[in-house]
Amino acid sequence: MTVLGEFVLPTGASAWTSAFIQTFARLGGEEKAIRQALARTGAAGWIRPERHGRRTRWYLTQDGDRLLTEGSERIYAFAGSQHDWDGSWLLVLARVPESDRSARHHLRTRLSWAALGSPAPGVWITTHAERISEIEDVLRHAGVTDRQTFIAQHRDGELETLVAQAWDLPAIEKQYEEFLADFASPAADDPLVRLIELVHAWRRFPSIDPGLPIRLLPARWTGARAAKLFAARHAKWSPDAVMQWIRLNKAAS
Repeated sequence: MTVLGEFVLPTGASAWTSAFIQTFARLGGEEKAIRQALARTGAAGWIRPERHGRRTRWYLTQDGDRLLTEGSERIYAFAGSQHDWDGSWLLVLARVPESDRSARHHLRTRLSWAALGSPAPGVWITTHAERISEIEDVLRHAGVTDRQTFIAQHRDGELETLVAQAWDLPAIEKQYEEFLADFASPAADDPLVRLIELVHAWRRFPSIDPGLPIRLLPARWTGARAAKLFAARHAKWSPDAVMQWIRLNKAAS
């Protein structure tokens, strides 16, 4: 998905199988595993194959294009903290039967991506009240009928305790520190490989970090510094990496 979003989406929305194989070979991937990954992604409905003699070209589907476009916008805009917060909270009460594992997984994954945390079973909160339409769509698609949503203001109680119950900020901070260490150097022997590693490492943060307002974050929060490093490394490595990808895909045509 990282390669699809970083290279395929902005360069014509299609690519040959051999371009994927050569790219992932530079990352240590084996051809059989790459073909299986493409098949699974196709079965999930994000890409579709088109035969050209003995070769296969993969095209983004409409759903794949939408997913990658929305994901890219959030990944690249993610700043590690929220600015201009007006104090509003979005509160969701959603009950899903224990037996419906698929709906529970969908709900947890998509609500986490939308920056919600769960301080108690069936309760989800976020400071991003502007995402209410997105969250209502998630609830509908998960088939959650027993649900309530509220836009609320905090009146009493320790917000630090609520935040700690909803999100493991120390664990997130540790991952930011690892990211900063992994990409501290601007050097890149292979910009294509380094860019894929960079984006793949960064794309997890919008799912685990709720992007809280600064006043709700620990004093030494490194999320903003990590976001600046990501932007700098991406700007440095992307031009060469994209040109390499275009050459690989053109050579296969």
